[in-house]
Amino acid sequence: MTMQSRLSFLTLGVRDLDRARAFYRDVLGWPLSPKSQDGIAFFQLNGFVLALYPREALAEDAGVPAEGNGFLPMSLAHNVAERGDVDALLNELAAKGVRIVKPAADAFWGGRSGYFADLDGFLWEVAWNPGGYLDADGNFLLDKPA
Repeated sequence: MTMQSRLSFLTLGVRDLDRARAFYRDVLGWPLSPKSQDGIAFFQLNGFVLALYPREALAEDAGVPAEGNGFLPMSLAHNVAERGDVDALLNELAAKGVRIVKPAADAFWGGRSGYFADLDGFLWEVAWNPGGYLDADGNFLLDKPA
């Protein structure tokens, strides 16, 4: 069996589930799935689910230590349709008290991006990438269908 190129869930191990749930729901404005429970939060994104789960429980489930090399560095990306949308979105988030890690700037790869951090320090890149595009459903695609 070959693993298909698909992302179904992205689960973030968070230190305080209630605070993280409120951040994504109230600050970012993402609708919380009714399938969420006291011990886990689900957000249906385009094509996959973002899950928030207590960090210690996630590490235990994976059989790795909660601190150290069990969790590797990473960033998440939210692509926007226009170059100016990067600045607009980061400014909107800053006005809501979100910590901007790197202000919007032109990038070496030809686009524009900046970073913010959620309450657990997970880095989110807000990017405009001229090497791809957003389809009508908001999915970022590297290549336009033929």
